[in-house]
Amino acid sequence: MAMQRQSMDTRKVALASFIGSTLEWYDFFIFGTAAALIFNKLFFPAADATTGMIASFATFAVGFVARPIGGIVFGHYGDRIGRKAMLVLSLGMMGAVTFLIGLLPTYETVGLWAPVLLTALRFFQGFAVGGEWGGATLMVVEHARPERRGFYGSWPQMGIPAALLLSSGVMAVVTALTSPEQFADWGWRVPFLLSGLLLVVGIVIRRRLAESPSFQRLKQSGRREALPIGAIIGHRKRLTALVIGSQAAENTSFHVFAVWALAYMTTAIGVPRPVVLNALMIAATACLVAQPFFGALSDRIGRKRVFAGGMVFTGLFIVPFFLLIGTGSATLITLALVGGLVFGQATTQAVQPSLFAEQYEAPIRYSGVSVAYQFATVIWSGPTPVLAAALWAWSGSWWPLAGYIAAASVVSVLCIRPLREAAGHELGAVASGTGEPDGFVLREAVA
Repeated sequence: MAMQRQSMDTRKVALASFIGSTLEWYDFFIFGTAAALIFNKLFFPAADATTGMIASFATFAVGFVARPIGGIVFGHYGDRIGRKAMLVLSLGMMGAVTFLIGLLPTYETVGLWAPVLLTALRFFQGFAVGGEWGGATLMVVEHARPERRGFYGSWPQMGIPAALLLSSGVMAVVTALTSPEQFADWGWRVPFLLSGLLLVVGIVIRRRLAESPSFQRLKQSGRREALPIGAIIGHRKRLTALVIGSQAAENTSFHVFAVWALAYMTTAIGVPRPVVLNALMIAATACLVAQPFFGALSDRIGRKRVFAGGMVFTGLFIVPFFLLIGTGSATLITLALVGGLVFGQATTQAVQPSLFAEQYEAPIRYSGVSVAYQFATVIWSGPTPVLAAALWAWSGSWWPLAGYIAAASVVSVLCIRPLREAAGHELGAVASGTGEPDGFVLREAVA
């Protein structure tokens, strides 16, 4: 009976985390879609097309610079105060900032203040999402039974393709219902202003969640770490560096598949915007459906095998991806995006929550997974659209970018190998296999 009750609680938490994660990542992705499609014309009109695209993606990258700061701050209080409180706060901040972006004046109205304000709000967006991922994933992973941790850990990750689907869908609907002039004038604002409504829904859902069992045991034992980030820097820096490196291929390729490719296809190849957005929505749907399958597969064959398999696929698929989208065919573009997001992204995104949580002990777990995940976005994700646009401007070809993604895949595979495999074991109860001092292993308190 107790096990059945735990399974019901875990499903409830998993569903709520999926919904909340979808809403928060919607806010983050809608900016990336707008940056690819319209921001260069509205906020950087004085530049030529290529320079404007680079400037627009540079603003997009600012959000990634802020994410580690948010990860450190939210991670500290998530380990000290609790996972639930930080989840509600991060969602509230994200929704409010995104709503304000929808009200921003453009360059034509206020001149240089327009890109300055856009950049500032993007920074706060990144700060908020920096605290989102660690809390959303830990709430599920720490509720789940060890033998089902991979499956349930994939649920908040499903919010990533769901948010991509939602943001692309809203943008596609607005595009279809407005003329190009109307879209540039006011249509682009609609997806941002919708976040105000989504914010209310998300906060109501998250306030009803129960606190994570791991944190409840920590609170009862009084063994919370005074400065979690200090413990990570002092005793888990090699482990954290490996976790950051393992994300190289997934992070770089995702922003090529889902962000830069939008601009590349609509500007360099001349593919109509609705064709690109429809293909992306189909691919995001396929990725969403595939994630729980790969999460469950990691419970059976191990996290590292599933994760590394996705990275190898990404390295081998990047050249066929560019060849397929270069045809301009709607069918082949859809096939390329589905292949990249399902076998290159779903494989890794589904496994990250359980794999990364299993590397850290409960007193520092929120900080550990947040810092590792968010610093990876600064190193790998944020610069990718800017670098992609710069490489295209320099070479006039996608080959340099394909080489970069292939090299990132090699880095990921090399970094994933030393991480410990703890599928099926209790969290915090597996000795470190990363060369870190065994004396630092902090076991979770047993109720």
